[in-house]
Amino acid sequence: MRIAMIGAKGVPASMAAGGGVERHVEEVSRRLAERGHDVTVYVRSHYNPERRTSWNKCRLVTLPAWRHQYFETIIHVAFSTVHALFQRYDVIHFHGVGPSTIAWVPRVFAPRSRVVVTFHSRDQFHEKWNVIARAYLAWGEWTAVRFPHKTIAVSHVIQQFCRRMYGVETTYIPNGVTVPHGSIGTDRLAEMGLQPNEYLLGLGRLVPQKAFDVALEAFRDVKTDLRFVIAGAPSYDMTLVNRLNALAKLDPRVRLVGYRSGEDLKQLLAHCYAVINPSRTEGLSMSVLEAMANEKVVVMSDIPENLEIIDHAGISFPTDDRDALRNILAWLVQDPALVRERGRRAREIALRLYSWDSIVEKTERLYESLLRSRKSRITR
Repeated sequence: MRIAMIGAKGVPASMAAGGGVERHVEEVSRRLAERGHDVTVYVRSHYNPERRTSWNKCRLVTLPAWRHQYFETIIHVAFSTVHALFQRYDVIHFHGVGPSTIAWVPRVFAPRSRVVVTFHSRDQFHEKWNVIARAYLAWGEWTAVRFPHKTIAVSHVIQQFCRRMYGVETTYIPNGVTVPHGSIGTDRLAEMGLQPNEYLLGLGRLVPQKAFDVALEAFRDVKTDLRFVIAGAPSYDMTLVNRLNALAKLDPRVRLVGYRSGEDLKQLLAHCYAVINPSRTEGLSMSVLEAMANEKVVVMSDIPENLEIIDHAGISFPTDDRDALRNILAWLVQDPALVRERGRRAREIALRLYSWDSIVEKTERLYESLLRSRKSRITR
């Protein structure tokens, strides 16, 4: 099959300081290409400064995007979609509800192609958006289930929302995770001034909906020698980053280490005591999945998308409840046996339900079913 991926900043995710969408596109595209498919990933010019034309058997098409909080994604998706119209792709796969608003274009002007949208999260609830952007993204949820030939939901929560709100049956295909094997070094930790099993880890983009300020305020009153390390890249708005830096100055145990990928990220995850995910909104958190794969207990907000993943292997607290989070952390740092036991359970869940290989197989089968349907329609 000839497949186009549209909506990610770039691949690999580490080059684009990417989040869950970039990781998803990276893992799925690479594996589809390894299975013999012709995969093209559309990337933004400022995330591919070397203008690479290929990566891990995938073709990269680099197109411009205005670096702007509100317009970068939609401009790049528009350029990518127009380019894709002339490439005779079998499948054009849009990632996210924002990009899905342009999914009607190939339905009209490239009727041979099958159009797929992955509904990654309800982006309208991300706090960085103004009222106009929120309205656009709310419309994007409608387009995500109405414009494509098929919609993928990365969580059962999103799948149920689409069924209740729009009466549309989506296909559940979650995000995945690579479960590490073998020993993982500690040299990068030493460079960051950290010791194994002596820090809590927060992992994610430094944006308001991740609520790391809530976690820092809760941690401040926990009596422990453990450090609290937050790894993540800032977004366009630096207001939250400035707030996090101010909170970090009040507690010498807190470290903000910026965006980390590759071996740095691998070591941070492998050797932390536990992971804290206080997010107010998620689709299906890659950070939580990665923590589970690394045999770590996750202390998380009780949003449905988090509770769906964890299956009693983590510990939840009411979203934004600083006192509840403080009490859980105070108890957790005193009970390493519980931390180990729930970490083992988390790894078992990750192995059983969130293998990237099984997720790519499901995606491939979905594409094939759409193409069979197209062929039978042409035959008739």
